[in-house]
Amino acid sequence: MAEYDILKKSPLFNGLDDFSMRRALELYSAYEDDYPRGTAVANAGTPLNRFGLVISGRIQVNSDDIDGNRVIMAAVGPGGTFGESLCWLAEPEIPVGIVAIADSRVMWLCPDFIRNAPADAFAFSLAQRFISMLAARTLAMNDRIQVLSRITLREKLTVFFSLCSGGGTKRNFDIPFDRESLAVYLGANRSSLSRELSAMKRDGIIDYYKNSFRLL
Repeated sequence: MAEYDILKKSPLFNGLDDFSMRRALELYSAYEDDYPRGTAVANAGTPLNRFGLVISGRIQVNSDDIDGNRVIMAAVGPGGTFGESLCWLAEPEIPVGIVAIADSRVMWLCPDFIRNAPADAFAFSLAQRFISMLAARTLAMNDRIQVLSRITLREKLTVFFSLCSGGGTKRNFDIPFDRESLAVYLGANRSSLSRELSAMKRDGIIDYYKNSFRLL
């Protein structure tokens, strides 16, 4: 199934054959739902009993700071997951809002079989994958800190582009944000962001068209 190709982009299911995939989805009590662009996938202040895996489209996780300003925590495309930690911690009120920023299809997964002790070797292996994914998510948050800890906007952009390009190993890459969302992600003014991108292009550091960038 073509859908399995998307699922296998996730470390949860990478390398599984179709039979094992079907069994894994049964253990996760998986089901799918569609969300038109702009639709709330989950609202802040509500519980999140499952985590999501994006089949198509793009999902954005947002938070509000104490002044009511929106902060983008993550942008997730096909094969990516969201809400794992919040789901696993069983928070009665999640501190983030989750919204579809494009027409999206999400597979919802419930990890309760892990809480109830995996019944066999296959279920145990799935549990190990889930735990490893939570650990990787923690490391990803460190990347975010590396970006936001820089003082100037150019420094933040330089670190961000380095991360998006695999530490400079890929000269051409796409970013998961439009200009407005990138400005919010970096904690910057959109006009300041546009000026800095233009300056970096003029200085021969980057080239770009829309969300596609090239390191020079």
